[in-house]
Amino acid sequence: MRRHASLLLVLLLGMGSAAILPRGLRAQDQGQDQGPSQDQDQGQDQPDPPSRVARLSYIEGSVSFQVSGDTQWVAADPNRPLTTGDNLWADQNSRGEVHIGSTAIRLSSETGISVLNLDDRTVQIQLAQGTIEVHLRHLVAGDAWEFDTPNLAFTLTRGGEYLITTDPNSNTTTITVREGEGTVTGGGDSWDLASGQQYTFTGTDQLNYGAQAAPAFDDFESWCQSRDQLENNSQSAHYVSRDVDGYYDLDNNGTWSEVPDYGEVWIPNAEPMGWAPYQVGHWVWIAPWGWTWVDAEPWGWAPFHYGRWVVVGVHWAWVPGPVVVRPVYAPAVVGFVGGGFGFSVAFGGGFAGVGWFPLGPHDVFIPGYHCSERYVQVVNVTNTRIVNVTQVTNVYNTVVINRNVTNVHYTYAGNTRAVTVVSRDTFVNARPVQSAAMRVNTDQIQNARVVASTPLAPTRASYVSATARVSAARPPVPLSERPVVAKLPPPSRPASVRPPSYTNDSAPFNQGNRGGGQVNRDSNNGFRPFTPPNRNTNQNGNRDVQNGPNTQNRPPVKFAPPVKAKDENYDVHPPLNHKAEGQPKQESKPKSEPKPKSDKSHGK
Repeated sequence: MRRHASLLLVLLLGMGSAAILPRGLRAQDQGQDQGPSQDQDQGQDQPDPPSRVARLSYIEGSVSFQVSGDTQWVAADPNRPLTTGDNLWADQNSRGEVHIGSTAIRLSSETGISVLNLDDRTVQIQLAQGTIEVHLRHLVAGDAWEFDTPNLAFTLTRGGEYLITTDPNSNTTTITVREGEGTVTGGGDSWDLASGQQYTFTGTDQLNYGAQAAPAFDDFESWCQSRDQLENNSQSAHYVSRDVDGYYDLDNNGTWSEVPDYGEVWIPNAEPMGWAPYQVGHWVWIAPWGWTWVDAEPWGWAPFHYGRWVVVGVHWAWVPGPVVVRPVYAPAVVGFVGGGFGFSVAFGGGFAGVGWFPLGPHDVFIPGYHCSERYVQVVNVTNTRIVNVTQVTNVYNTVVINRNVTNVHYTYAGNTRAVTVVSRDTFVNARPVQSAAMRVNTDQIQNARVVASTPLAPTRASYVSATARVSAARPPVPLSERPVVAKLPPPSRPASVRPPSYTNDSAPFNQGNRGGGQVNRDSNNGFRPFTPPNRNTNQNGNRDVQNGPNTQNRPPVKFAPPVKAKDENYDVHPPLNHKAEGQPKQESKPKSEPKPKSDKSHGK
């Protein structure tokens, strides 16, 4: 007997926007009595996710990456987020570009980097070998930017442009400070580096150094300048914060138009018939956010991790959030329909799948992963101009505190054009969505009802695209075997947090098992229990009956509005002076030698 194909719709605005509120906002709340926080209720070792990630924004030649915890190198995916523990390699005659907000880190040929730490206050990059160019456009007070090589740690103390080259075989690091200032630490000493100079440091236990005037640009630095100009001249920077990476990709792939109620919106060129956001790409699992959208379009970063989408006439249009400093990154700005996020979708005939829809400008995003109420406030107000803090708090109390999703309206939850549905196999195994998407009809949407279930656990395949190719391009020595000097200690996992294990007939990912070993198999066909974010739970995940399901005993969370971003606060300028080809490098005594600091700092 044929079952009625009804869609069991569940609106946990799960996985979409995710990230911690900027540390600057957190600092403003320090010292104020705000009562018990969600972090306290669920354990001090579960902080909010970072508000930013790295993005591989450009590939030329052969570039590969290695996911944290794995031993295999695969061909790089341009829009895949990179975070703490990930490695990147640009092979011979290749180049790559990584963005962390407005900051660009560009890799020359045969260059390998590791992300040692990436959170709201710290960016710590290991340069194992090769050459990188760093353009730090805006240094937020209190932030640390550190680049670690085999014989020194280089800390940026001002915005500017820096060229760093290291040869691990000779224990030599060369730093050219085109603009800005920095501090080198190593060999038991530290030095201040001024702009306009090139500095060479050799040795390990004791560093020897020399300085000369900065040489002329080579081909790599000239290419870096051309990439800077692409960003400098972007029309989209008038409407999008420069801390939202990918704004420059919008210029040649769509048009800006002013729309009543929403202001300036961006409409992609040549949308195919029936296209909707979050259809051309695949899902991957990236800790600590979990399921994360990786779009396949060349412009597919900013519109899928920031802002909101709206239907304007017959077109989908992207509505950016307010132009503020450090808007919060989201793994996907969507509402989920289905099993991967605490609920399930049934289509009859025994078929179950996962669905989602883009959030509209009026929709409040409630993450399906651990985060605080303050985080929920900031992830919303930095990504839409329509929603206010009071609205966010009301929805948070309804969904998270009182566990009620039926009374919350989402713009496109009932829109058959907006909802995308795929099988569990397609979703979990990071397969391309577009070719596997299934249509849902109006009756299925209208008959939808909320159903509690369990989420899909990631498999090993969930960490890279199903179409990813194992790459022969890899560093000659594993990056993890290259010792470096680190001024800041890299983060360590809290002792109370167990390493993750992955199910669905998959070997534990962090063991790099290629088969033949024992597989961690959970019951219920690879599903595992899920506890949505809720401040009324104790450390064992049980409801705190004394507090009850209402909000009467919860003191209000103080909100600090985000800081408006001004272009004059970012390093946006014409190309630096490029010396004519053939002009000899200056060998005269530089304007200033590196200055030893009075207090000695020892590298670790």
